[in-house]
Formats: sequence, C-alpha cells, structure tokens
Amino acid sequence: MHKKQQSQTNASSVAPLRFLWLEITGRCQLECSHCYASSGPSGTHGTMTRVDWQRVIAEASEAEVGMLQFIGGEPTLHPDLPDLVDYALTVGIEVEVFSNLVHVPTRLWEVFSRPGVQLATSYYSDDSGEHAAITKRVTRDRTKENIAEALRRSIPLRVGIIDLREGQRVEQARAELESLGVTSIGVDRLRQVGRGVRDQQPSLDQLCGHCASGNLAIATDGTVWPCVFTRWLPIGNIRDMSLTEIIDSPYASRVTGELRDFFGVHQAPCTPGMCTPKCGPKCSPDCAPSKCGPNPNCVPRYSCGPCHPKDRTCKPEQNCKPNQCRPR
Repeated sequence: MHKKQQSQTNASSVAPLRFLWLEITGRCQLECSHCYASSGPSGTHGTMTRVDWQRVIAEASEAEVGMLQFIGGEPTLHPDLPDLVDYALTVGIEVEVFSNLVHVPTRLWEVFSRPGVQLATSYYSDDSGEHAAITKRVTRDRTKENIAEALRRSIPLRVGIIDLREGQRVEQARAELESLGVTSIGVDRLRQVGRGVRDQQPSLDQLCGHCASGNLAIATDGTVWPCVFTRWLPIGNIRDMSLTEIIDSPYASRVTGELRDFFGVHQAPCTPGMCTPKCGPKCSPDCAPSKCGPNPNCVPRYSCGPCHPKDRTCKPEQNCKPNQCRPR
C-alpha cells in the first residue's frame, strides 16, 4: 500500500517537473556492451505493477509533466506498455518510447501511430558486423527496417548514435540515417555506468549536468533517481512516497544540491571534431550542436539546457550553445 510521509521541507529541491523517464523493464533481447542499465534477456519487469505505474503517471499529470519516456530494458517487451501509453495520453501527457526497434508487433505500430506519441532509438554503425559487436546480436538490418517503417507511418522519430570506440563508423551511420529520411539525429559518448564501465567508475563526470533539472527517472522497483545515469544516487522510492513527497524531501534536496555544486564549477571539453554535447536521453537532437565544428565557446555539459524531446526551439548554430531553448 502506498504510504504517505510528511514532507519535511516547504521548498521543492527539484526544479518543476517537465519530463520523466519510466524504466518499466530490465528485460531486453540485446546485451549491448555499453548498457547503463545492464539490461538483457534475463532481466525482469521488477516489482512495479501496472497500478503503480498508473499512479505515477497520474501524479505526473498533477505536477504538469509534459512528457514521459518509456524506457528499459526494451519497453516493447512489457505487456502493459500499450495500456500505459493510453493512460498517459488520456491524462494529457505526451509520450516517447525509447526502443531498440528490433521487433515491433503490429499492435504496437498502432500505438506508436497515435497523436502525442513519438519514438526514439539508438544506432551504432552502417556496418552490420560492427553493429552486432556492440549489441551482441545481429540486429542492424531489423532496426534499420523498423526505422524506415516508422518514417513511412509518419511517426515522429529521433535516433541517437552512441560513439563507443576508436574508429567506429559514426559519420557513416549518420549518413545512412539521413539517406533513410531521419532528420533528428544526435551523437553521444559512452557513459561509464552499468556495462559501460571501462576505465572509470560511475561518477558525476559521466553526467551532462542537468540531473533533476525538471526531470527524474523511476526504476522497475520504484527507485527514483535524478536521471537514468545516476543509479548510485537514489532520492526515494515511489512505492513508499508520492512524487511530490520525494521531490520535497530533505534527502532529494541534499543530493540535488551536491549535483548543482559540482556542475557549478566543472565544465567538460568538447568532443574533438564534433563538439557533441554530453547529453542523456532527455535531450532533443534538435537542441544539440551535433553538426557544429570545434568551437572553444562550446560547453557541452550545459549545452542541453532545459531541453527534452518535446522541445523544438533551440538554435545550435549560435556559438555551439543551444541553451537558448525555451520551454513551451
């Protein structure tokens, strides 16, 4: 049963919510070498029930959240995804489904085609072998076919290319996506979280600097994080407290204060040759200077500003700083 707890502070420690990640499953057909959630075929849907997720969505609506992103794992493997998408749309929240697009059942194409729904996916290379080496499955052709199908159905789609290793065919992948008709393309670096850990441990250095800046993430067991990458920094559990209580809690205030202190004095260098912002899934590629050349004024840790997939008003050509993005 949902336990109410008295908030111990009157001031919200998190900026007014505009966007939530709902990580509804840890199950995935793939075992990507860089997966921050360490998802795979042995993953589960966790302890959050459909009723739990509906309550979260209802509370998000009351908080005037504008968009939810269903993520995993692979969210299309969750049997309640169609109902949860419908519920979000019913209460006035737009939806993005972040899928690997390896397999999309016919009934889900119907869901994705509804007004207020958009898709996002990841892509790695135009070379099937290189793509498979990253996803641990032969998947490029199926993902490519479903990208084309989404475009054929006029479903809003954005694609993120994850640059994981030296010599990866990132620019060729971008060119291939553009040839398919994809117009919303972003590039991100490897985040050393989960299976992405290489020579570092998860830390604030892996983040873009906008955790809890109008966004939060909720896990399959109800754990709430400032973002999907901050898995070592829980700020509460939605099964024990309401969304508002978590936001207003002293613990959330302390964690978000630490984040703001850190990012207030740290800046990250631009990715050589691309000036690619170090953005998480919430950031719209339209808000990213992914086609900029190197620019000494670029501050990628802050380049996303308050943007999320709903925003379409950034101007990446201005000093390689699309922080002029204004919320709707």
